[in-house]
Amino acid sequence: MSVLWHNATLATMADRDGPAPIARGAVLVEGAAIQWAGPLDRLREDLRGGIEHSHDLGGALVTPGLIDCHTHLVYGGDRGSEFEMRLAGESYERIARAGGGIAATVAATRACSEEELFASASRRLRHFLKEGLCAIEIKSGYALTREGEERMLRVARRLGHEFGIEVRTTFLAAHALPPEYQGDPDGYIHAAAGWLRELHALGLVDAVDAFCDEVGFTMEQCRSLLDVALALGIDRRLHAEQFSNQHGAEMAAGLLARSCDHLEHLDEAGARAMARSGTVAVLLPGAFHMLRETRLPPLALLRSLGVPIAISSDHNPGSSPVLSLRLAMHLACTLFGLTPWESLQGTTIHAARALGMHARRGSLEAGKRADFVVWDAGHPRDLCYWMGGNPCRMVVRAGSVRLGVRLPEAQGAFLT
Repeated sequence: MSVLWHNATLATMADRDGPAPIARGAVLVEGAAIQWAGPLDRLREDLRGGIEHSHDLGGALVTPGLIDCHTHLVYGGDRGSEFEMRLAGESYERIARAGGGIAATVAATRACSEEELFASASRRLRHFLKEGLCAIEIKSGYALTREGEERMLRVARRLGHEFGIEVRTTFLAAHALPPEYQGDPDGYIHAAAGWLRELHALGLVDAVDAFCDEVGFTMEQCRSLLDVALALGIDRRLHAEQFSNQHGAEMAAGLLARSCDHLEHLDEAGARAMARSGTVAVLLPGAFHMLRETRLPPLALLRSLGVPIAISSDHNPGSSPVLSLRLAMHLACTLFGLTPWESLQGTTIHAARALGMHARRGSLEAGKRADFVVWDAGHPRDLCYWMGGNPCRMVVRAGSVRLGVRLPEAQGAFLT
């Protein structure tokens, strides 16, 4: 069945259409896929003849479904007390070295059952879904045991199945050194490599990530884990250059990593390596804001080299308890200096590139999955301009309306 969504202000995010919305645009959907998108007056007659239903959107903004390409959504507890400590002057590094930070969340997560982890992650995920999320990456890394990491990854897979969205799972056992391996980080990385092979064999791992920094793991330790991922044919990512320059981005780009994330201390050699490999720079303004950092990612350098820039919530309980991808887009503009169009690229087509799904998601183009959002907005900049509220009118996933207000033509297809 062909369905035409028309009279829209259309932001396709396709490279061919350039950095401006299309007035009087339309999207033609056949089943779960986009058949055509663009100005309505350019819709071919042979395609018009097959239209069975049409929806007049009254000039509303339509964008691809949003994609959050870096999250730690599954965990136990929270770290509100650390928020107060940082306000009183404590640094993230000092809190972590004193047993707080990731270690505190590890203890809380280990104490949770799979059902408890699923229930809490579900509550958080619903906030993102209401704002147009259609795909998300979810990392492990808050259990740091073989069984606990498997439990987290199973919860992530279940979230995708039960909420009907695509979830990309990332194995992040190299997130912090667990108490059982204090003083033996090399031994822990060796153990984590074994877990990775086992969990990949169970079909639970889409990508591997590691925290490469002074309070994380060395470049050599991270490389040893990414080498295993490369041998297994699993996507590589890296938490890189957040608090110091460990040259992790250059290393990861050499392994054709999908993304390097944070990047406040990225140097020119690392940026050039990312440009050569096509590695996406994932900027995380929520963590930058929450930790009150002052060193900005080298945006001008990334732009000049043509490195794709994605934006993510980095949702986690310690450094970025962000429950709105639109808030991350706003912060990317106000803190990092991205344009609203760049922020939208960063949560659509470039986020899709970071997850290796850009051939089928991230832009409104023929052949891609029919995931899009109808917004009560007149221009893409409005998605970054407003700091509160929710302008999401409707979410269409795989051609079906899954969330929104009822239209007369929709025939009760909404999920409320």
